[in-house]
Amino acid sequence: MFKKIKNQYSKKIVSLEKLIKQIGKHPRKKKVILCHGNFDVVHPGHIRHLTYAKSKADILVVSITADRFIQKGIYRPFVPERLRALNMAAFEMVDYVTIDKNEKALKILSNLKPDFFAKGFEYTSGEMPPATEEESKVVQKYGGEMIFTPGDIVYSSTKLLNLSQPKINNYKLLDLMQKNKITFDILKQTLKKFKKFKVHVIGDTIIDSYTKTNLIGGYTKTPTASVLYQEKIDYIGGAAIVSKHLKKAGAEVCFTTILGSDGLKEFVIKNMKKNKVKLNAIIDKTRPTTNKNTIIAGGYNLLKIDKVDNQPISTTALDKIKNFIIKQKTDAVVFSDFRHGIFNKTSIPILSRSIKKNIYKIADSQVATRWGNITDFKGFDLLTPNEKEARFSLADQDSSISDLTRRLIEKTKLKNLILKLGERGVFSSGKNYMRGFVLPSFSNMVVDAVGTGDAMLAYATLALLSTKSILIASILGSFAAACECEKEGNIVIGPEDIIKKINIVEELSSYRTTSKS
Repeated sequence: MFKKIKNQYSKKIVSLEKLIKQIGKHPRKKKVILCHGNFDVVHPGHIRHLTYAKSKADILVVSITADRFIQKGIYRPFVPERLRALNMAAFEMVDYVTIDKNEKALKILSNLKPDFFAKGFEYTSGEMPPATEEESKVVQKYGGEMIFTPGDIVYSSTKLLNLSQPKINNYKLLDLMQKNKITFDILKQTLKKFKKFKVHVIGDTIIDSYTKTNLIGGYTKTPTASVLYQEKIDYIGGAAIVSKHLKKAGAEVCFTTILGSDGLKEFVIKNMKKNKVKLNAIIDKTRPTTNKNTIIAGGYNLLKIDKVDNQPISTTALDKIKNFIIKQKTDAVVFSDFRHGIFNKTSIPILSRSIKKNIYKIADSQVATRWGNITDFKGFDLLTPNEKEARFSLADQDSSISDLTRRLIEKTKLKNLILKLGERGVFSSGKNYMRGFVLPSFSNMVVDAVGTGDAMLAYATLALLSTKSILIASILGSFAAACECEKEGNIVIGPEDIIKKINIVEELSSYRTTSKS
């Protein structure tokens, strides 16, 4: 039933060319009125605007601005253009909806030539905005008329979004999947293809420790907390956990890293052996195995103690890594960069050139509080930085996400990009998706965000190898990230975890591929 109703509304959504064919060219017997805007979050002000417009003509056409031209905020639009169009088509008073592929409404006005062009009353108060003046000149030129709708009720989509954002995560996903003919079964089948791939991971090993305590008091003279030790749990993290994710997903994995000559070195070696990951460990006696110890008291992170050396690795170690890359037979090389010595402005070009042309080049930059520049990774098949890293690298804190992504791809000559936006999800772009698309977060509850990027990197890598689709890679990577942040500690995510997440999202979406409705 849902699909039937949706298809009924979808028939109203047409291209400008088809719209002109259906209603005829100007002048027409039936009067046409046009309402143009973003319509990101539909509110009572919009409904009043549309209702008044419909009362003035026989045919009401709504044109919505395409996603790439909306510049009202760095995370706008909140609702993708296809869903915004469907929202408008669902109103009985709206006869047709079209997505305007231009930055301004001037072209649709000059081509459609509506009898009336409706604007909100706020455009009449005081001096007319320059953009409205441009529109008015076009309307006057072909003999149309501007109409300003009543404005006794005024709402702001931006203010409404700042108060509370609607929960439409699943609708965004379904819209993308349906548009690109991707089903949940295709996602599940993709997971089964991972076993045929070989992946070589190069990067910084991190041991994430969690020291659990109970707060028992503090000194009265100094702000010093007194805690009672309970236990300490060590987790494999950094590039090492990326290797384990890949192995758990079914791939054959080789891992090259730098370890210190200490007890944690043995912990890493034993763990990799247990998980059947081939390890190329370069032991450096001058540096420690990176350890990040979080002190937890009563469920709260009280303090973090890091044992790390961020200085560049030696030339000898760099040569060893380069030789490992050259000799290792693989389908993809993954640089898992945490800026703890292996990757820097000098080493990245050297290591990148060591990768053969027919091998996928993938990199994830997680520089956190350290210095690093993701634009050092040139010509890669996939890069998965977070928003902060991207803005830092481009010295850009103001551009919209789509503009930021476009600039990053141009500067690095990337083929595919997954830009991590934290709780907002990801913005991805690739060969067949140059305009980019947004995927929301699919986490039901964040228990521990540590390691989410690692899980995403692993599953996005294998999905891209399997399907060559950045959309499928982004979806499966996002599901893996959601599974990871719902667990305490840096836990390895398996295909069974992803399938459970897919089933939950599918069920919540009331969308079954076997459904008769």
